[in-house]
Amino acid sequence: MSQEYDITAKNIFSNLADDIASYFLGLKFTKLDELNIEFTTIESRESDMVFKCTTENRDIALHIEFQTYNDSKMPYRMLRYATEIMEKHNLLPYQVVVYCSKNELKMENNLNYHLGEENLLNFRYRIIDVGKIKFEDIVKTKYYDLYTFLPVADKDKRQKEKEAYLRKCAEVIRDMPVDKAKKSYIVTTAEILAGIIYDEEVIEKIFSEVIGMSILEESKVYKNILEKGKKEKSIEIARELLKEGMDINKIAQITKLSVEEIKKLLN
Repeated sequence: MSQEYDITAKNIFSNLADDIASYFLGLKFTKLDELNIEFTTIESRESDMVFKCTTENRDIALHIEFQTYNDSKMPYRMLRYATEIMEKHNLLPYQVVVYCSKNELKMENNLNYHLGEENLLNFRYRIIDVGKIKFEDIVKTKYYDLYTFLPVADKDKRQKEKEAYLRKCAEVIRDMPVDKAKKSYIVTTAEILAGIIYDEEVIEKIFSEVIGMSILEESKVYKNILEKGKKEKSIEIARELLKEGMDINKIAQITKLSVEEIKKLLN
């Protein structure tokens, strides 16, 4: 599945951290502050969201990773991230992968090594498979920001109802009792996630028929902002990789910039 969803997830979903912690993880906390951390692994560092989470018992580092494809190396990535979080912030990490995809989840959530009867390593983290969460369960929570996930939730119902399911998602989002600006942003992010499952033409057709045009026009503003942020971040990464001497074609694969755009950065 396209890596661009993962590379821009922080820009799209950082405002969902509170609801993810409360609903998906059941965490009871009094404060959530974003931590400034850039992991040394270039390929997916922009999708990392790390927060200092103040609970009744202690402060922890809540690390949320969005994933739209199965990565056999995920446990190794998460272990690297965990050690960097502990080293840089001296906080124990609570790690969760939020998996949104049309494909079955096949990733492990642990690393275990034994030498004889001796357990040398026992590392694990949580994986939330959004496709296993029921449509009705999200709707009844009244965590309206989580309606963003509706197009990729409830895999059984989604596969059975197909486009009718996406229409139902759009109708529920349309009827949310929230202000216009918030609704526009949720429409934007829901459409982006819907792109993991549905063709662009289907998404545009259904959302244009269901959502009021004033909301759709405003949501285009948010899309432009997100696209601009993604482009600026890609350029920043490309500059770093050029300094390290990486091949331009490889940089293009990582950043989704064209070779011509990258060459201009050399001037």
